[in-house]
Amino acid sequence: MMRCDVTRRYRYTVCLVVNLRFYAELNDFLAADRRQRDCALACAADVPVRQLIESCGVPHTEVALILVNGDPVGFDRRLCADDRVAVYPAFLALGLRPPLPAARFVADAHLGALARLMRLAGFDTVYGNRLADAEIERLAEAEGRVVLTRDRDLLKRRAIAHGCHVHAQQPDLQLRETVARLDLARSAQPFSRCLVCNAGLLPVASELVRHTLPERVRDRMDVFHRCPGCQRVYWQGSHWRRMRERLQRALAGVGAATAAAAPAAAQPATASASCSGTFDDACGTSRTTRGTR
Repeated sequence: MMRCDVTRRYRYTVCLVVNLRFYAELNDFLAADRRQRDCALACAADVPVRQLIESCGVPHTEVALILVNGDPVGFDRRLCADDRVAVYPAFLALGLRPPLPAARFVADAHLGALARLMRLAGFDTVYGNRLADAEIERLAEAEGRVVLTRDRDLLKRRAIAHGCHVHAQQPDLQLRETVARLDLARSAQPFSRCLVCNAGLLPVASELVRHTLPERVRDRMDVFHRCPGCQRVYWQGSHWRRMRERLQRALAGVGAATAAAAPAAAQPATASASCSGTFDDACGTSRTTRGTR
């Protein structure tokens, strides 16, 4: 028995020992002496298995399957002495992945480049460089968004049901990792969103926007799309081709390269003229008003 001091009162808490093992990439979250091995851990009898898992450094959003003595259980399962707990990540080949809500995302303040690439690939992705963790948690719960972050503590917040801890550091590799891990290749709709404010682009008649465009664009382009939020106008040009090639490289091997290379006429496009500084000098538009989401 172990005596614990709680609000100036003493009580006796029953402690027990369980056997715990993490598999595959979940070991990346563990201390070196706990990786790829069975560990005997002491815990209180009334602690749910989720708390035990996260106490080892593994966010619950990274877990797809928990087995206790060979039987699948939920995060709220209370443990008994000598229970054997096996914790698995998502294995797409085996169909082991918690069902995602609609493909909507919110990226933390450190993943601005990834957020823009996600929008470039057509995914609804909220981002702000001053977006606080509490607001990310609220958006995830209220709008059913998947949290993208490199902060494991953020993914441990109770209201966040779906998340992805991004391991890669280079933005193109982050996009590839996210699309592969969340099985998003079939959902990609490249060049369908504003890179700045995240709104879906809409076709717009050329006569409505020609007066806002550089002369060389008016003379060469006939097809335009406009953001209903910030009113930026997008068209197909040399930067659009470079971004298409960038998407193809980033998504090569995860099944989305075909989508990124779809016929130009079927996709909204980015610009070939002056740059507004919104994405790698690749988004020339007719306005410079910035969106907030």
